[in-house]
Amino acid sequence: MYKTIISKNLRIINQGVNNRLLLGLTKQNYIHSKPKFNANDQAKTNEVTEDLGAEAFPITPEFNPVPQDLYTGVSAQPFPEEVSKVLLAKVNESDIEIKPDGLIYLPEIKFRRILNKSFGPGGWGLVPRGDATVTQTNISREYALFCLGQYVSQARGEQQYFDKNDLSVALEGARSNALTRCCKDLGIASELWDPTFIRSFKLKNCEAVWVEHQVTKKKRLIWRLKGNPVDYPYKLSPQVF
Repeated sequence: MYKTIISKNLRIINQGVNNRLLLGLTKQNYIHSKPKFNANDQAKTNEVTEDLGAEAFPITPEFNPVPQDLYTGVSAQPFPEEVSKVLLAKVNESDIEIKPDGLIYLPEIKFRRILNKSFGPGGWGLVPRGDATVTQTNISREYALFCLGQYVSQARGEQQYFDKNDLSVALEGARSNALTRCCKDLGIASELWDPTFIRSFKLKNCEAVWVEHQVTKKKRLIWRLKGNPVDYPYKLSPQVF
């Protein structure tokens, strides 16, 4: 069987088919080679794919030749000064939230509002790069951020899920996660990645408290903003950190 497949591949190569995906070349080589397909080439490609098996070697639209404008305008010029002032503005501490594990973050909607204020609605966009990667408990997908037609950044967003019926919601969460990571390169809320700021903010605005699960009675230590209530199913425990 393998000899038959190799023989068919060789015939395709000799006939001048430029299917770089079947040859296993890198994306970089794939970009410069500018492969062109016609109806006959595609028919031969499908013939080989059938022998290999669709599951073993899937060909989807995301595996098409990578366009040459993949990184259009990257570092071509800085954004106008008035835009930069909005992007680099000091983060409003009242907008910052903290997760139970102590990680501080800015809600994703705040990033969107800053982008809209900087570039205007429609002046920026988050573009998916390839298919989503799905495991038993996690989904991730790569996205690129473009502003005013200029490539800005690219990041992989990820999100956990616990039920297959929640995949669409999890994918939206991965998209939001990718957006916040891309915004780091624009300098938006850069303090959130500054260890000195993180320590100062948590010391001034946050506290670690012991809570008890109202059903299992298990205790754990969580972080919260000072003055915020503890959400169900937890309640404050007499033991305080």
